[in-house]
Amino acid sequence: MKQLIQNFKNGELYVDDVPAPTLTENMVLVENAFSLISAGTEKSTVDVGKASMLGKAKKRPDLVKQVMNNVRKEGLLSTYKKVMTKLDSLKALGYSTAGTVLASMDGKGKFKEGDRVACAGQDYASHASVVSVQTNLVARIPDNVSFEEAAFTTLGAIAMQGVRQAEPQLGHNVCVIGLGLLGQITCQLLKANGCRVFGVDVDQKMVEVAKKTSCENTINRQDESINSVLENFTHGYGFDSVIITAGTTSNDHVEFASDILRKKGKVIIVGAVGMNIPRNPHFYRKELDLRMSCSYGPGRYDREYEEKGNDYPFGYVRWTEGRNMQSFLELISQGKIDLKPLITHIFDIDEAPKAYDMITGKIQEDYIGILIKYPHEEKAMISDEIELSSTSLNEINVGFIGAGSFAQSYLLPHIKGKDINLDTVVTRTGINSKNVAKKFGFSKSSTDVENIFKNDDINTVYIATQHDTHGSYSLNALKNGKNVFVEKPVTIDKEELEELNEYLKDNKQSRILVGFNRRFSTVAKECKKVMKYTGEPLVMNFRVNAGHIPKDHWTQDSEKGGGRILGEVCHFVDLMHYFTASKAVKVYAESIVSDNSKINTEDNIIITIKFKDGSIGTIVYNANGDKSLPKERF
Repeated sequence: MKQLIQNFKNGELYVDDVPAPTLTENMVLVENAFSLISAGTEKSTVDVGKASMLGKAKKRPDLVKQVMNNVRKEGLLSTYKKVMTKLDSLKALGYSTAGTVLASMDGKGKFKEGDRVACAGQDYASHASVVSVQTNLVARIPDNVSFEEAAFTTLGAIAMQGVRQAEPQLGHNVCVIGLGLLGQITCQLLKANGCRVFGVDVDQKMVEVAKKTSCENTINRQDESINSVLENFTHGYGFDSVIITAGTTSNDHVEFASDILRKKGKVIIVGAVGMNIPRNPHFYRKELDLRMSCSYGPGRYDREYEEKGNDYPFGYVRWTEGRNMQSFLELISQGKIDLKPLITHIFDIDEAPKAYDMITGKIQEDYIGILIKYPHEEKAMISDEIELSSTSLNEINVGFIGAGSFAQSYLLPHIKGKDINLDTVVTRTGINSKNVAKKFGFSKSSTDVENIFKNDDINTVYIATQHDTHGSYSLNALKNGKNVFVEKPVTIDKEELEELNEYLKDNKQSRILVGFNRRFSTVAKECKKVMKYTGEPLVMNFRVNAGHIPKDHWTQDSEKGGGRILGEVCHFVDLMHYFTASKAVKVYAESIVSDNSKINTEDNIIITIKFKDGSIGTIVYNANGDKSLPKERF
C-alpha cells in the first residue's frame, strides 16, 4: 500500500510502498478514501523534522529533558544509541481519515466489512491507503455524508471539545481567535448552538471566509477599530467566552481575550499558544475562568480507552472522543455544518508532498482544508509483505519479529556473518518494518507474523515484541520447526509456560534461548571462574536501582508487560542460577506498602532465594532510589 512518510532525521517527505497493517484485537481495518491534512499540527511536526539537531532541541525542550534524564540513568553511550535510533526512524503523518471497513475485530460487532467510517488518532488514522484503527476511534458515517466531509471528523471533534469546554448557552456572545481550519469549524459549531459568533484573525482572507459561512461579524486583529467594534457587538458587556484556536508562542491572544471578556467569562485554549497568564488587570479582577481543551475529548491519552477499547460509561461521561466524532458527523448530516466551502485542495496520494510545500510556505498559495485522495484497490491486491531484494538462502535464515528501539540498538546490529541471511522482519507498522528491512538488510518486510512462521526457508526466529506475545510466538515458531531466540520473559502467562515446557519435553530436538543477557557479560563469566574455586555455597547480593516507570507504561500493564518482576527481575534470578549452577528451592519476598496511588509497590521489593546447593541470594530491587547510585551492583 502507499503511505506518506517523513524521515525524522532529515525531514524528507515522500510516498512509499509499505506493507499494509494486519488486523489485531480491538482494531478495525479500513481502506481510506480520503484523509485530511491538519495544517497547524502537521506543519509543526514537519518543521521539527526538517530542523537541525540544535533546531530540534530548541523546538522540543521536553525531549531534551528526557535525554538528560536518560544519561543520568543509563549513561552517555547507551543514551546516544537510543537517540540515534530514534532519529533514524520514519514517522507517519496524519490523524483524520474516512474510508470503508475491510475487516473488524472490535469484539462487540460494532463494525462490519463494507461499513463507511471516519477514523481518528495519531499513528492510527495516517495518510495511508489502509489503516488499522482502535475501535473507540472509529465512527460510522451517515448515508448522506460524503467521504470528503467525513475526513474532517477528527478536526471536528477537536473543535467540538473546545466548544463543550466553553459551555455556551443560547444567545451567548462568543469570540473565536484564530480562523484557520479549526477556527472555521469552531465558528460553525457555535452558530449551530445558537450563539452570536465573532471571528478574529490576522489573515483577511480567513476573516472573509468566516463572515460568509458562520460568523455574525468578523474583524482583522490588526484593525485599529477592533476594540470599539467588539464592544458594540456585546453592547458593552464583553464576551461570555473566548475560544483560542490559533497557534503561536506569543502571549498576545491570552491577554487580548482577557481584555474583551465580561466579568466571570471563560478563556478556552484549543490551539498551542503562549500561556504566561497575567494576573492583573483582568484575570484577577474579572475572576476569569481559564480552561484547557484536550484534543478530541475524554479518552485522549488514556491507554485503557485508546488502546484496549474500554469505553467510559455513557451515563457518567456523556461526551468521549468517539461520541464527539459521531456527534460531529450527525451535525454534517443534518446540514448544520457545511464543510464544502472549506475544501480548497485535493491531492492524489502520489502528489501529497506538494500539499506540505503549501503549508510550509515553499509554494505560496492560499489554502484552508487540504484532502488527500486514495485510489480504491481490490482487497486481494492489498499485501502485508513487500520484497526488497531476492532471498539468498544460507545456513542460518533469520525471521525477526518486533523491531523497536531496543532491538535496533542491541540485537539487530549483532546478527551478521557470512553464514547468516536476514530473510524477513515483521513489525506492527509497515513503515517501521520497511525502514528496518532497508537499514539492516532484510530481503522482505511484513506486518504479519505468519509470513515468518509459514516460511519454510526461515529456520531461526528472533522475538523482541511486547511481553504478552513472547509465549505464543515462541510456541508457534517451535511447532513450525524454527530455532527460537526470545527476549525475556519467555512468557507472562503460566499456562503458556506449562505448554512450552510440555512441548520441549516431547520435542527434545527443538531449540529455544531466552535473552537473559547478564550471564553472557564478560564480568559475569569472570565471576563464575572465580566462584568455582571456593568449594562453598555462595552468599549473593544484588542491588538494582531500576528507576521509576509510570503505572501507565505498557511494561506495567499486567496483560501486556506483566510488570517489572517478570520483565526485569528475572535477569537477576537467572544470573544467580548461572553462578550457583543450582535450582532454587525456597523463595521469600516482601515489597513496600504505600497509599500513594502513583507508586507501584511491587517495583520496590526484596527477594531472598535459597538454592539446592545451599547458596542464598538477595535481590534488592527498587524504583525509588537516588539517581546518583549505580544501576546495578553485585
